[in-house]
Order: sequence, then structure tokens, then C-alpha cells
Amino acid sequence: MAVPSNTIQTMTRSGNREDLSDIIYNISPTETPFVTAIGRESASAVYHEWQTDALVSANANNAAIQGDDLSNENRPATTRLGDYTQIFTKVVGTSTTQQAVKAAGRSNEHNYQLAKAGKELKRDMEARYTGNYAAVPPAAGTAGQSAGALAYMRTNASRGAGGANPTLSGGTTGYPVAAATNGTQRAYTEALLKSAIAQAWNAGGEPSLVITSLAQKQIAATFAGLAQQRRESGDKKITIVAGADIYVSDVGELQFVPDRFCSPRDALIIDPDMWAIATLDPMQRRKLAVTGLADRDAMYTEQTLVCRNDGASAVIADLT
Repeated sequence: MAVPSNTIQTMTRSGNREDLSDIIYNISPTETPFVTAIGRESASAVYHEWQTDALVSANANNAAIQGDDLSNENRPATTRLGDYTQIFTKVVGTSTTQQAVKAAGRSNEHNYQLAKAGKELKRDMEARYTGNYAAVPPAAGTAGQSAGALAYMRTNASRGAGGANPTLSGGTTGYPVAAATNGTQRAYTEALLKSAIAQAWNAGGEPSLVITSLAQKQIAATFAGLAQQRRESGDKKITIVAGADIYVSDVGELQFVPDRFCSPRDALIIDPDMWAIATLDPMQRRKLAVTGLADRDAMYTEQTLVCRNDGASAVIADLT
């Protein structure tokens, strides 16, 4: 049927009010598995240091002759390691005009953006701390930067052909001065996983998390050692959950954790007790100087990653 003449339709009217929902839909991920799982400690300088130590190898022939004069043993010294703090920042500037207008979904644009900035900082930290980044000492005109976890992994590292371990500033001491060198990529297999777990366990670690990209976790979901996860549905039937997370190894259970911000080519197998974030200046909001018709605030924190002992963890690097 034809529309009668002079029928008023919405597309010809200019005074209709908008229909804008007061809900803002944001699906950006904020999960930070590595940062959430590891410990916390305090830093008191921009270069934060700690020490590692180890027992001498077990000696099944440790026997002394009766009445023998005993000689002093060589007692190894501790190893001194460190990392530089990094200032993570987000700056929000909002005009007085934007603050004056009525916005949908939030009562205060400036505070809304600052809340988002705090979540964004956590994502930045996760990306840095799980990555293959060397530490950078601060200098005039140079921002200090923390090393990432992959730049600490030397003791238990499975690498593709041509791959090389990261370098410490003092050879076996100091901070990661050079990141690990990428090697030829290869397939992620259960044999590689078992070997890495065994290396960490033999060194004295108790790894419990395997942090990878989702793609690598989906590959790991086919490994035979995965525990069959089941749940009851509404009709009481038992259903196998496809993305099982618990891997039952010879030395205990490990949880497979997908991480949106970690390296897509590496599997990081960690003992969370042997990692920490050392905070020099905690997360906070800092008012910046007003230089015009705008409010300006910074969200910031200064901290660094601590690898308490890399022997407790392992890495399977250079995965396709």
C-alpha cells in the first residue's frame, strides 16, 4: 500500500530526541594471569637486588675416617641479581566543556577515563613482565625498564635451533642486559612439556602454571596427560569439558592458563612463589598542573619484576 500524502514520518522530522542507552559495553580483556599469580615485595631504589643460592650436589660417598683431621669445604657464594624499576603511566586530560555537558553512561567523563587507565596499566604490566625484554638502566633522557620473565630463563630453557639464552650484565650475576635470541620455530609437543617440567623439578622447583597464548593452550589440550574435567548438566548427565585445564605430570598437577598478552611463541612454566613484583611507588592518581581549560591527571606506578630463582621455572621457546 502507498503511504497517504502528508503523513509525518520520523526521517523528515528534526526534533526527535535521540535514544542512547546509559550502558557502555566494553569487552576489552583485563585478565592478567602472571601478574595476579606471583608475589609482591617492596623496592627502595630504582635498582632492586636479591640473592639466589643452591646446595652442593648430593654425595653418596660422603664418609669420614675415624679420628681423621677434617678439611674445610669450598662453600659457594650466593649469586646477586637485580632489575631496574619501570614507571608505567597513563595521562588523562579532559576539557572543562566535556565535564560540563551531560554524557550518557557515565556521570563524570574524567573519572571514567581514569578508571579505564588503571585497567590499561595492568595490561601493560602483564605484557612487559611475560615478555622477552632486557632491563634498561635509567639515564638522562632514557626511561628505566624492567626485564621480562623470558629474559631471565637460562637454567631450564628449551629453544629451537639457533636460539640462545639471555645474557646477564655480570655473566652469571646482575640484570638481563640482552634478551633471549629467537630460534627456529617448532611444534609444541607433550614431550617438550614433560622435559621442561622435569628440568624445573630436578632443579628444586615446584611449577604449577603453564602460561601460553590461547593458540598454544588449544594445542596442549590434546596432550594425553590432561585430566578429564567433567561436570553435571541439568539432567544429571556427565559432560566432558573440552578445554581441560589441569595437566597431571609425574611430579604434580599444573594448570594451563591462556594469556592474551604473553608471547605467542613461548610456553612459560612457572613456580609462582619464585616470582614477584617489587614496587617502589604504588599505583596512584596524581594531579597534574592545570595549564588551560582542562583537567589533567596521571595514573602511574613504578615497579620491577623479580625472578627469585629461575631454576624453579622453565620455558619452551620458539613454538609455531
